[in-house]
Amino acid sequence: SKDTCQLAKQVDNEQLDLESKDIESIDATKLSRFIEINSLHLVTEYNPATAIGLFNSMIQIHLLLMMNKASPEYEESMHRYQNAAKLFQGKILFILVDSGVKANGKVISFFKLKESQLPALAIYRTLDEEWDTLPRAEVSVENVQNFCDGFLGGKRLRENHESEEKTPKVEL
Repeated sequence: SKDTCQLAKQVDNEQLDLESKDIESIDATKLSRFIEINSLHLVTEYNPATAIGLFNSMIQIHLLLMMNKASPEYEESMHRYQNAAKLFQGKILFILVDSGVKANGKVISFFKLKESQLPALAIYRTLDEEWDTLPRAEVSVENVQNFCDGFLGGKRLRENHESEEKTPKVEL
């Protein structure tokens, strides 16, 4: 029998196996990364308790879905958002910000979004605080994927980038 290291996730009862060939070559960093990537929910709900872990995550790109959990589209949107999250596992952290929670207003205003523009997607890179938003987003796997791929590829949708683009940055 092959040696495998099993990691059982309490979140969704998935079992993840690390093959023995990987175990031999694994170091503490790789192992903690494997555990971190796989122990996070596909989507983490933002709240004071999870915020600290999110900010200290090794995954530097965070995608936030800002939506009211009480809205009729919530269930279906969340299902699609989770499916999209599978495509970017280990690359992008998928987060839900419930706009129905008053304290989350500061997160929404950080991205210069108004209640009327929700549901919205915002993507944020912790390294350089670069971010972009997709207001009034229809949450489909395709929309989420395109938005993420665009950001990863350096494309920005945000209007307030226009002023920056008029003065091209000179690469030295």
